[in-house]
Amino acid sequence: MPRKAAVVALTALAPVSWGSTYFVTTEFLPPDRPLFTGLMRALPAGLLLLAVTRQLPKGAWWWKAAVLGALNIGAFFPLLFLAAYRLPGGLAAVVGSVGPLFVVGLAALVLGDRPTVRSLLTAVAAAFGVSLVVLKAGAAFDLVGVGAGLLSALSMSAGVVLTKRWGRPEGVGALALTGWQLTAGGLVILPLALAIEGAPPALTGTHLAGYAYLALGNTAVSYFLWFRGIERLGASSATLLGPLSPITAAVIGWAALGQALGPVQLLGMAIAFGATVAGQLTPRTAAPAPAPKRQMFSSAEENSQEVSMDLEVSGVRR
Repeated sequence: MPRKAAVVALTALAPVSWGSTYFVTTEFLPPDRPLFTGLMRALPAGLLLLAVTRQLPKGAWWWKAAVLGALNIGAFFPLLFLAAYRLPGGLAAVVGSVGPLFVVGLAALVLGDRPTVRSLLTAVAAAFGVSLVVLKAGAAFDLVGVGAGLLSALSMSAGVVLTKRWGRPEGVGALALTGWQLTAGGLVILPLALAIEGAPPALTGTHLAGYAYLALGNTAVSYFLWFRGIERLGASSATLLGPLSPITAAVIGWAALGQALGPVQLLGMAIAFGATVAGQLTPRTAAPAPAPKRQMFSSAEENSQEVSMDLEVSGVRR
């Protein structure tokens, strides 16, 4: 149990870090550049990990890495940042809280994991708790932003399930697999960013610092911990740590931006956190049925057997 707790704690650092993405995006990065921001977050981190691990995919893992990179990074990042630019505060992260429900459904289809009542209840409770966080004054709903948030959650949920199904090739560590996906995802975003947003914007020192944080701690380290956690905890358990992201976003908004947190928001955070903890608890297994009692002999048979045993012990044969 202590070992699992350590894995859960390390995996949880990923969504906690991602909860800061929205603050960094709105306060430190150039406005209205979701594709360029996704590119700067993914490709430098992926190339750095490739340089560190010095391992490239082989055989079928070329296309598997490309698929995982497109789902977990190439589609997820632009949609995530589009939602972050168009939605206020932590609302983009809140929309993404439906991710555990997507994972439960996709895991049933792809992995054959039948959803349990417990997994469904914890996923619904997490989404409900997180949704309460946005019930505050000034939380405006933008349909494009909400749609982008939902699609980003669906994209990453599919990537999570396939990551669990395919695992990783023998002799390849989680760090190398993370580098493959970040690089593939960054290469997916690159032509889109150039075609849609044009040349990169002029960057200030603040912008560079924000991108450096996103590429290193928020992406390279966090995604390594995330993919490692999926492998060891399972897709559903790891994804149920996702509500820590909007909780972190709400806390940062309160502490750094002066955003108010009322009783409803605090209740929602408590429900979401409770569901996150419940999702990591190992279900109790049913106690084994007691062994059937040995059939009792009749008193005559029992006495005869005892006499026989006594004779054998004394060395007398019948």
